[in-house]
Amino acid sequence: MEDAYARSIAEVLDFFGVDPMKGLSDSQVTLHSKIHGKNVLPEETRTPFWKLVLKQFDDLLVKILIAAAAVSLVLALINGETGLTAFLEPFVILLILAANAAVGVITETNAERSLEELRAYQADIATVLRNGCFSILPATELVPGDIVEVSVGCKVPADMRMIEMLSNQLRADQAILTGESCSVEKELEVTIATNAVYQDKTNILFSGTVVVAGRARAVVVGVGANTAMGSIRDSMLHTDDEVTPLKKKLDEFGTFLAKIAVALAVAAIPEGLPAVVTTCLALGTKRMARLNAIVRSLPSVETLGCTTVICSDKTGTLTTNMMSVSKICVVHSVHHGPTIAEYSVSGTSYAPEGIIFGSSGMQIQFPAQLPSLLHVAMCSAICNESILQYNPDKGSYEKIGESTEVALRVLAEKVGLPGFDSMPSALHMLSKHERASYCNHYWESQFKKVSVLEFSHDRKMMSVLCSQKQKEIMFSKGAPGSIVSRCSNILCNDDGSTVPFSAAVRDELESRFRSFAGKETLRCLALAFKQMPIGQQTLSFEDEKDLTFIGLVGMLDPPREEVRNAMLSCMTAGIRVIVVTGDNKSTAESLCNKIGAFDHLEDFAGHSYTASEFEELPALQRTLALQRMTLFTRVEPSHKRMLVEALQHQNEVVAMTGDGVNDAPALKKADIGIAMGSGTAVAKSASDMVLADDNFASIVAAVAEGRAIYNNTKQFIRYMISSNIGEVVCIFVAAVIGIPDTLAPVQLLWVNLVTDGLPAIAIGFNKQDSDVMKAKPRKVNEAVVSGWLFFRYLVIGAYVGLATVAGFVWWFVHSDSGPKLPFKELMNFDSCSTRETNYPCSIFDDRHPSTVSMTVLVVVEMFNALNNLSENQSLLVIPPWSNLWLVASIVLTMLLHILILYVHPLSTLFSVMPLSWIEWKVVLYLSFPVIIIDEVLKFFARNSKGFRFGLRFRRPDLLPKRELRDK
Repeated sequence: MEDAYARSIAEVLDFFGVDPMKGLSDSQVTLHSKIHGKNVLPEETRTPFWKLVLKQFDDLLVKILIAAAAVSLVLALINGETGLTAFLEPFVILLILAANAAVGVITETNAERSLEELRAYQADIATVLRNGCFSILPATELVPGDIVEVSVGCKVPADMRMIEMLSNQLRADQAILTGESCSVEKELEVTIATNAVYQDKTNILFSGTVVVAGRARAVVVGVGANTAMGSIRDSMLHTDDEVTPLKKKLDEFGTFLAKIAVALAVAAIPEGLPAVVTTCLALGTKRMARLNAIVRSLPSVETLGCTTVICSDKTGTLTTNMMSVSKICVVHSVHHGPTIAEYSVSGTSYAPEGIIFGSSGMQIQFPAQLPSLLHVAMCSAICNESILQYNPDKGSYEKIGESTEVALRVLAEKVGLPGFDSMPSALHMLSKHERASYCNHYWESQFKKVSVLEFSHDRKMMSVLCSQKQKEIMFSKGAPGSIVSRCSNILCNDDGSTVPFSAAVRDELESRFRSFAGKETLRCLALAFKQMPIGQQTLSFEDEKDLTFIGLVGMLDPPREEVRNAMLSCMTAGIRVIVVTGDNKSTAESLCNKIGAFDHLEDFAGHSYTASEFEELPALQRTLALQRMTLFTRVEPSHKRMLVEALQHQNEVVAMTGDGVNDAPALKKADIGIAMGSGTAVAKSASDMVLADDNFASIVAAVAEGRAIYNNTKQFIRYMISSNIGEVVCIFVAAVIGIPDTLAPVQLLWVNLVTDGLPAIAIGFNKQDSDVMKAKPRKVNEAVVSGWLFFRYLVIGAYVGLATVAGFVWWFVHSDSGPKLPFKELMNFDSCSTRETNYPCSIFDDRHPSTVSMTVLVVVEMFNALNNLSENQSLLVIPPWSNLWLVASIVLTMLLHILILYVHPLSTLFSVMPLSWIEWKVVLYLSFPVIIIDEVLKFFARNSKGFRFGLRFRRPDLLPKRELRDK
């Protein structure tokens, strides 16, 4: 029954044919069970393991490399190669791809647990009325029409329509569904709101939420998939994973390589590229983990780098989600006119740690010595039904019950106890378990509860009758208007005297209340007490008059202290932050003002919308509103996902933060979903990244890391491609001018798989540029290889190839240890056996020239690796020692190369010879200029003329195309 919230109790009961006094009969249960099924979220078919494995190979670059391995094997067999040399290169390529696939399968296996974890929010049992009798049944057996009784602490077993209140009120904590920071009071009346969202349906108890106060009966109106929790499951089920910007660009780059693969041959394909990309992302995730950002999906690491909008959940993300008392207002004295004392309270969590400051900003050393503050602590501890406890497993303080009542318990702990000056230090000596409610337990031992008048909607207050040493005292708390109107006296803070409540004092208190509730949007409660007749054992509503006013407390869900700077950093980086919450508009706007990150806005007009206001806007105005929006309130899960989709249609790269079950669909739909570490398992499983410390500031560090990872990815792609282009140029030039092969196949294999790989991986350790968070986000359609970068690839690659050929030619033409042939003779080497020469034809089989050219290729690529410490910064600005991993990889690579030159079995395997010092000098002379050439190219890149110059070399038919986001 989808509109039960809009129907009267009688209509709902008639719809299901149920008697509220007897419940369903067995025959009705059987019938309803057949129609509606069990009260469980259906399991989703898991993807078979073999499909997960095949999915990892459904990538263009991977397919190209598989084809390259096959071509390499076929060519080796055609050329008559046998044994290790024929199978080594294809085997290594396939081994790298297998390792890459293994990482992908592990990630995929862990990624789809969110649907299962939703079941953790379903209740296990329910108290059900059937056949006129109540019984406790498994919640899975509930059917629509069942009458269920709920009370404090119960997890709601299904979506239910309230039909009978068994206490003065019933409140439910539905933060996991709506994100509301406070519990919601439930009622029996029909909801008349149009386009009602979950927050409006105050007569519905939602599956998975928790009752925090009161007792009531309700009729089940939705089970299993037909609940609010079920709709979240369906939303997650029909959300396709977004392809990350890097994945799109790598696919385009693969297409680019495929187009020119025939011309460049198999050598143009960088065999290690997928593995190096994966390794670089993995290194990034390790660094991010140290920043408390745990990455669940490797490609999403770099997505942060191009994020343009962060949609941040308010409750628990920008705030602590721990209601805290921040202000206390008491009457100091009335002797010379009413003097109001206002105190500020520090602390933003449930930890009993905080300081009370006076109006002058000075710390109150012993708050319990002030009469009004002492009575505030008494009333907060006694007129309270909640529990504050320490959880050693989580290392944090937790609440049971109403968050406002827990805030009062924490306040009582901060005020402390009277009696001796060492109280604050003495409390610190207690264990955290003892400290949690030490002061509260003291007051509860001093004042024995005798009778309780529960909170009711019409009175808006509750009272507790206590006995202390043959005296009876009633403590009351409630809405300021209700309490103040019942007070005839006030307690003075200066001397503890009780004086009549004058009109002047009343006016002053009402002014402070308006300031607390209006400008500061604090949730206010007034506290009072009354001396009762000795021996009284019960309370009635008539007793709640002639009270003595104690004070006014204001509480809020406080913003995290580090959020302001984090938001300002996001704005500096060109990232827009949109606060998304289920709370009302004024509360959210007040929070944004408290954060201080929106000071650049004169007001929130045109920047703040409720979900209903936004939906009512015409299409054009909605588009404009999206471009200016900073606050989106009164939302439910479908609105969050709608917001993400709308922003994505405007080509925004959207990151969504959240912690509740209600956030899961939007987290899954966003380009990158960021869950809080303290959040629900469902949110974590639907996300790409988890913030272990729940710190919004960690997002800023993660964004910087994401940008650095993308820059490093570009650098090692540039390094590997320019190196491979150099190899192709070397082979191509040698063939064109007609000289012998400069490199043997096994030598090329060594360079590709060993000397290329180590520095490429080390480039992933490049440090962030100092201005990485001062640049605007890169565009989604920005190619990994731009026109200017491709020109640089060609220039560097051409030099690498020509230097390699030059080393080969030098040995034949100029080396003292070589034959010193005329260059023309070298070009006609293939006809040596058919004509007379003054040199033996076997000279062309000498291993020295290929050793020189191979060494030139290795050394020039080491120098080229240093070029890739930064895309545009000079080596004079970012020196080699800024990345010691790269230096170490270059040293290791050179040691390995020297090893194969000078160790006999290896030199034979790789067809090389030891080099003399003169030959090494020539190698260095030919290799070092690659640094000078790239420094010149970097100089052009650092100014606009160089960039425009580079664009002329863009080949639209070869380079990756600009494209809009796939939808």
